[in-house]
Amino acid sequence: MVTDEELREILSADTVAVVGCSTTPGKAAHDIPVYLQNHGYRVIPVNPFADEILGETAYDSLADVPADAGVDVVDVFRPSEEAGDIAEAAVERHESVGDVGTVWLQLGITNDDAKRRVREAGLAFVQDKCMKVEHSRLLG
Repeated sequence: MVTDEELREILSADTVAVVGCSTTPGKAAHDIPVYLQNHGYRVIPVNPFADEILGETAYDSLADVPADAGVDVVDVFRPSEEAGDIAEAAVERHESVGDVGTVWLQLGITNDDAKRRVREAGLAFVQDKCMKVEHSRLLG
């Protein structure tokens, strides 16, 4: 369980890589990144089927995001069964590039293997919570 104090610290981040960011307004994977962008976060979309989302270059994978991007949070909008591989990519990026402090699985997404791996690497981990809801509740 993540405390409100820990969530506030995580939400003080600057740059959020959104894995599964959508080009479709009305989908949570689009509207929540819009909210984040509107509240001062730099959103880096990760979607192999788009070139640009929300005025930002979209990348095929987390590994393709430039090393100097300064990713603070990896926000995941993919099914729970994909979260382990995404968490592993986030840990690898943390170990090789030195960024990524948090892996955040959106509301309805859980994966205990991802949680274990991320925490073993010393990173913060949030699952089954909406970044927009938590931001609005704690910092809104």
